Amino acid sequence: MGNRLSKIYTRTGDDGTTGLGDGSRVQKTHARIEAYGTVDEANSAIGVVLAVAGLPAEVATCLTDIQHELFDLGGELAVPGHHVISADQVAKLERQLDGFNINLPALKEFILPGGGPAAAACHLARAISRRAERRTWTLAQLEPVAPAVLQYLNRLSDLLFVVARVLAGHERGEEVLWRRRPESG
Repeated sequence: MGNRLSKIYTRTGDDGTTGLGDGSRVQKTHARIEAYGTVDEANSAIGVVLAVAGLPAEVATCLTDIQHELFDLGGELAVPGHHVISADQVAKLERQLDGFNINLPALKEFILPGGGPAAAACHLARAISRRAERRTWTLAQLEPVAPAVLQYLNRLSDLLFVVARVLAGHERGEEVLWRRRPESG
């Protein structure tokens, strides 16, 4: 592997800019920074899910693989013109989603984020993944972004929703359903 960071602070960002993987510098508020920064947040939130003891092995394996892929995806966003995420990875997420979803009861009501520590953390990771997708679409309006990156983030949030449902059943046996308020007359 290349250079390792031996000094964490460089002071080069004190002017409000940051370096991209290709050596260019952009404002820290640039859409590219927002996109890969939010991908990093999603990855961190998945790490919180993985920190909960007693996860089903297939969930832990799936989420760990996703963390590695999100690191790659963030790298793709950090280096303009670099491509790592493929249609095969999107298809893999779809297969995993279908596999986790097959044994879940049909949705008849909206589900509130919750259901146990791991399920709640997974819902948070899902919401952050949706924001990462929105931030990446903002970037895609300004600069080229590979379609597979956008598709991956879209499928990821769907997968995290289904995994949250699996974890709610694993932790409590039931999900927290939204109760419609009666209309006042």
